[in-house]
Amino acid sequence: MKPDLKLFSLPHLVILILVPVLAGLLARLGRSSADAARTVRYGLAALLAVNELAWYAYVLRVQGFQFPQGLPLELCDVTMWLTVFAACTLKPWAFDIVYYTGIAGSGMALLTPDLWAAFWTFPILSFFLAHGFTVVTILTMLWGGWARPRRDSLVRTVIAVNAYAAAVGMFDAIFKTNYMYLRQKPQGASLLDYLGPWPVYLAGGELVALALFFLLWLPYRRQDKKC
Repeated sequence: MKPDLKLFSLPHLVILILVPVLAGLLARLGRSSADAARTVRYGLAALLAVNELAWYAYVLRVQGFQFPQGLPLELCDVTMWLTVFAACTLKPWAFDIVYYTGIAGSGMALLTPDLWAAFWTFPILSFFLAHGFTVVTILTMLWGGWARPRRDSLVRTVIAVNAYAAAVGMFDAIFKTNYMYLRQKPQGASLLDYLGPWPVYLAGGELVALALFFLLWLPYRRQDKKC
C-alpha cells in the first residue's frame, strides 16, 4: 500500500499538536505527587517499550529475520530505547543525550515522516507512536521538573552522536545498507532534499543538527555544572 498521509494535512497537524499538549498534561499530572510522577514515567516507558517490541514481532512474522537490513540501528531506535532507560532511571547522562536526539531527531521524523504504507496500518501507527511518544516522554520529564540537560551536555552529545554515526557509516559501507540515510536520501520529502546531493547533504545535515542542538542548549547554558 502506498502512503496516503500528506505532509501537514489535517491528520498530520493533529499529531503534531497532540505531542506537546499531551506532554504538558502528563507533566502537570506528574507534578501532583511523587507517586503520580513515577506512574507517568514508568507508564510512558512501558508504552514505548511495548510498541517497539510489538514492531519487532510484526517484522519477524511478516518478513522473518533479515540481515543486514531491518536492524534497529537508526539513531531514532537508539534514542527511543535510551528514552525508556532515562524515564525509568532519571540518569542525567541518558537524559542529556535524548534531550537533543529525541527532540531534534524524532521531532524531525514527525515533521517530515518517511512513510511507506497507508496511514491506518500498523507499521505507520507504530512509527508515530514510537517517535511521538519519544518526544512526549522527553518533554514530560523536562516540564515535570524531573530531568534537564546539563550545561556541558551539548559537547558530549555531539561527540556521542558523531561516534555512533561513524560506526553506522562503517556498517553501511560494508553491508551496502542505508541506516541513518548515510548513503542515500529518504524517498519521501525531507530536509535533506535542500542540502545538495550525496555526500554534500551529509555535511549539511551535520550543520543543521549542530544548529538545532545549539538552540536546544541555549536555555540551559548557564546551569551549574553539578546539576
